[in-house]
Amino acid sequence: MTGEQNPSESLYDAVGGLEALRRLSNTFYDGVLADPLLAPVFADFTRTHIQHVAVWLAEIFGGPARFTAELGGHQALLRSHLGLSITEGQRVRWMELMTVAVQKELPDDELLRRRVLEYFDWGTRIARDVSAAPVGEDLGDPGPTPRWGWDGLQGGS
Repeated sequence: MTGEQNPSESLYDAVGGLEALRRLSNTFYDGVLADPLLAPVFADFTRTHIQHVAVWLAEIFGGPARFTAELGGHQALLRSHLGLSITEGQRVRWMELMTVAVQKELPDDELLRRRVLEYFDWGTRIARDVSAAPVGEDLGDPGPTPRWGWDGLQGGS
């Protein structure tokens, strides 16, 4: 179904909303927790993490702003990566597993999948960079939770 996007439709609606993002997160983390390279990064993983990731992605892709309202927003997300020392190899493996999950769980739409994966590539680079700083590092004000749409990052750098 490539090429049938409605530019006024958010990525959140196009992927299928929160339920689709929960399925994506479940499938992805099943792979992560079984992966010898990534499982150590998620040593403190709980199933609640899946719900939090789905709520984050919903907000990023134009859905309800619940992550900001209920879970601490952009600052909390960045802080959760402090001290993890994510390597580039781990980031690349993360992207490989997410690509598999996207192909399995999201609509069969090439542009939609590409836009979602472009967000993950952008976001995992930030997570890798932030993860090099120690727990407790002052990150300053990262600004509001970013939004990602059909044209990439909305209103940002």
